[in-house]
Amino acid sequence: MEIAVFSAKPYDRQFLDAANADHAHRLRYLDDPLNADTAGLATGHRGVCIFVNDKADASVLEVLAHGGTQLVALRCTGFNNVDLQAAADLGIKVVRVVDYSPNSVAEHAVALLMAINRKVHRAYNRTRDFNFTLDGLMGFDLSGKTVAVIGTGKIGRVFARIMVGFGCNVIGYDAFPTPEFEALGARYADVGEIGANADIVSLHCPLTPQTYHVIGVDMLARAKPGALLINTSRGGLVDTEAVIEALRSGQLGGLAIDVYEQEADVFFRDLSGTIVDDDVLQRLMTFPNVIVTGHQAFLTREAVSTICETTLRSITEFETGQPLTNEIRVG
Repeated sequence: MEIAVFSAKPYDRQFLDAANADHAHRLRYLDDPLNADTAGLATGHRGVCIFVNDKADASVLEVLAHGGTQLVALRCTGFNNVDLQAAADLGIKVVRVVDYSPNSVAEHAVALLMAINRKVHRAYNRTRDFNFTLDGLMGFDLSGKTVAVIGTGKIGRVFARIMVGFGCNVIGYDAFPTPEFEALGARYADVGEIGANADIVSLHCPLTPQTYHVIGVDMLARAKPGALLINTSRGGLVDTEAVIEALRSGQLGGLAIDVYEQEADVFFRDLSGTIVDDDVLQRLMTFPNVIVTGHQAFLTREAVSTICETTLRSITEFETGQPLTNEIRVG
């Protein structure tokens, strides 16, 4: 089956090629992201394979359908970048990777937390210049601190388990509580308690209309002064302007993010030789208590291998007329 693979990076090609040995699909790799300007590149391809920042809105899907595309395969879990109703109306099936490696994202969240708390990024820059002073590098013990986990699905539970192992008091919030979270020795709490008591807040929920800017002016005002915020989920969960004000006032003690609300124009690209035309990101990066990584939390050998194998298996199911195990349906 002919597949146009958009936003294809070297690691995508390597792992997709390896997984494709069992499927023999014809993969055409495209460096370009999928959007209104590039959708025509998929003409003649029965399927397209896209990533988190590719755009599959109604207008793009119409171009894809006109060019013969019948399947959109997301090599990621989130699907907020796809207009599912438009896809259904056009007869385009949509599949995703439901589960790859919750450990990859949860462990990266822990790495960000440790780095921002113990000022590892600042220490690294100093010692590269042979500056071994310790002023300004003091952190705090995680043991005994209260960690709030917003979203207690698979990734959130792995993160919670690690935090329990550090000796933290772990509390959580989720619209759909699960006993597995409480079995870890954690407990659920209301928003007020999270704001008042959490020393650390880590986001692990999907981006929906209900969770959009869940971290905004009101939540930040209720936050415990000096709290740390970690986000490895979706950029739209955080109102970046509000966070900048909270950092400026000292209400927020630090921020470590792997996702950013306007990342589609920035992430997965080398912009080191250009002036980035994003004033919000520019301001954010001036704070010494901020760490930004470029949406790499998923990037482990185990996770990428599973993502590619699952994606190609879904494509084979479609090609052979089997039920689509990982299909996303409207409603």
